[in-house]
Amino acid sequence: MTIDEIISIALQEDIGDGDHTTLATIPANLTGKAKLLVKEDGILCGAGLAERIFHKVDPSIQINSFIRDGGSIQLGDIVFEVIGRKASILSSERLVLNFMQRLSGIATATNLAVKQVAGLKTKILDTRKTTPLLRELEKYAVRTGGGENHRIGLFDMVLIKDNHIDYAGGIVEAIDAVQRYFSDTGKNLKVEIEVRNDDELQQVLNHGLVNRIMLDNFSVENLKRAVQSIDGRYETEASGGITLENVRIYAETGVDFISMGALTHHIRSLDMSLKAEL
Repeated sequence: MTIDEIISIALQEDIGDGDHTTLATIPANLTGKAKLLVKEDGILCGAGLAERIFHKVDPSIQINSFIRDGGSIQLGDIVFEVIGRKASILSSERLVLNFMQRLSGIATATNLAVKQVAGLKTKILDTRKTTPLLRELEKYAVRTGGGENHRIGLFDMVLIKDNHIDYAGGIVEAIDAVQRYFSDTGKNLKVEIEVRNDDELQQVLNHGLVNRIMLDNFSVENLKRAVQSIDGRYETEASGGITLENVRIYAETGVDFISMGALTHHIRSLDMSLKAEL
């Protein structure tokens, strides 16, 4: 689904057969101004999307932008000024805020995690724990905050997780099944496998045929030992139980990537408002 399609569906969900409050109270051709006001410090994301929403509702709306996506914002900052029909501004307001607040919250949380591992080689990744149909936008917000995207979906990387291993009959069986699948289909994708303990890790190291090893729910001490055992032969990723408070300790183990589902799954939206200028 394209961004324009998402905007159209979201507007239809909100407006339905008409914004009746606005239709009843505001003359159709009355023009005015409003400003997007920041009420909380963070990283901005969604300003470009907001412009697309306004123009979808009313192509004649004019937007004067002062801060772009990825910029640091502080309480009291004005992101942009919007000029045009008051009715169009009012009908766009909630969707603009819903997207900008959520995406800025994701970008801000990601940026905090990235800052925690500054100076280390570890990169911060998102996961597939995203809002259905909004993955592209939420993963954009992660990049805006300085993080990197893991796979986009089930189609662009093979990730053999615990359930795949259990259903397939074991680690070796799962890896070999993937290689047969590649041979049969001509696919050529990166392969990552999740391991839950030292025994599973050793099985992967003995067998090979993967690109990255996800060390799931390892303690800091066990993770450090596992990274040393892997010794650069494969990319390494830590996942599970990692928070802003402990992410640097995990990164100091030398792991290549840390994936944090909370970046998109347990996010708190950043506070903003659209204020009419009288």
